[in-house]
Amino acid sequence: MIPLSAWSDARCLWDHHLMHHTPRPCSVIVGLGSHDLGVADAAAGLYLRGLAPVIVFTGSTSPTTRQRMPRGEAVHYRERAVELGVPESAVLTEPKARNTGENIRFSRAVLESAGMEVDSVLLVSKPYEERRAYATARKLWPDVDIVSASSPMTFEEYVDSIGDDRMVIDMLVGALQRLLVYPARGFMIDQPVPDQVVAAYERLVGAGFTGRLITESTGPRPSDTPRSTHDLDHRRRPG
Repeated sequence: MIPLSAWSDARCLWDHHLMHHTPRPCSVIVGLGSHDLGVADAAAGLYLRGLAPVIVFTGSTSPTTRQRMPRGEAVHYRERAVELGVPESAVLTEPKARNTGENIRFSRAVLESAGMEVDSVLLVSKPYEERRAYATARKLWPDVDIVSASSPMTFEEYVDSIGDDRMVIDMLVGALQRLLVYPARGFMIDQPVPDQVVAAYERLVGAGFTGRLITESTGPRPSDTPRSTHDLDHRRRPG
């Protein structure tokens, strides 16, 4: 059983990860691959609302997707979007990316190869990856406007949809850690993390929600998964 205090801290992290951007028309929708098919649903919904003329789905496989998406995240996402009514001609796939940085860089290359001029990107991710995706894209694709989006779900609705409470909290903790340490490594822009969010993160780490933490010596490996569940030295950002 997960204690109520951990749920409260997890909700605090969830709220911080959301960017609260309002979706608007953009040059392209980029859907970041993951274990969550809801990303494909959200991207398809935005396309069907007329917010972009094309979708790029990006992602290979990872330990969390290898079994459920054996053909690769981008391919499964594309199939899902077509099922939902998106024309096949409106979907591009990038099947090699294995972390968020590669998602951005490889999608950019796909669009350049297709001769598309891009000045704005509707970037679709899991809800708790909105801020990380935004910060990464701003670092690697600084000359375009980034609008961060995800499935419009509450924290409780999202946990229920995934069906694995501990995995969701582990993911929230891992995403927050990366916001704290990746800017210094040059992987994303720096964004303030309020003290109360850092405190909630540290309590969750202390409670054992460490399945997605990286070590200080570990960069983002191809699968962007940790070699160890040990925490590293966190640095507080001004709130």
